[in-house]
Amino acid sequence: MHLAYVTTTDRGATDRLLSAVAERLLTRGILLSGVVQTNTECADDAKCDMDLRVLPDGDTIRISQSLGSHSRGCRLDPAALEQAVGYVSGSLSQAPQLLIINKFGKHEADGRGFRPVIGEALALGIPVLLGVNGLNAEKFKDFTGGQAEQLEPNGDAIVDWFDRVDATRAAEV
Repeated sequence: MHLAYVTTTDRGATDRLLSAVAERLLTRGILLSGVVQTNTECADDAKCDMDLRVLPDGDTIRISQSLGSHSRGCRLDPAALEQAVGYVSGSLSQAPQLLIINKFGKHEADGRGFRPVIGEALALGIPVLLGVNGLNAEKFKDFTGGQAEQLEPNGDAIVDWFDRVDATRAAEV
């Protein structure tokens, strides 16, 4: 099993990091599946809009919804998230070299969202790279049985991990 994750503390840093890594790997011709997130700050100082880009070159799906200026609830649009999950699940049949999922979030911690896709990819022998925040770290460790490798949150460390994993997989074939 090849499962790795990164954790950062700065708002949006994991999203930016995974997006940059995906671009680096795509320019090398690596076949990717998954999603990376882009956050767009709103002009009225409201919370940012969240968009998922389906890898390698799929749709961009807005996963945030406007709940009004005084709302305090979760802004995630579950239907939009499930649409992205469907696209990514279908792409696993293309035998990607790496699955990138922007976040093991609350939905994944509760057994929904991308969690089944992560399990499917691992069962198929596809390496998986995730972003994990502190709020869901314990549930992530429970899900993985502590078998995931934590990577330094920098592009070179992540690409080095991928190169090692890819070489190991090539040698096994």
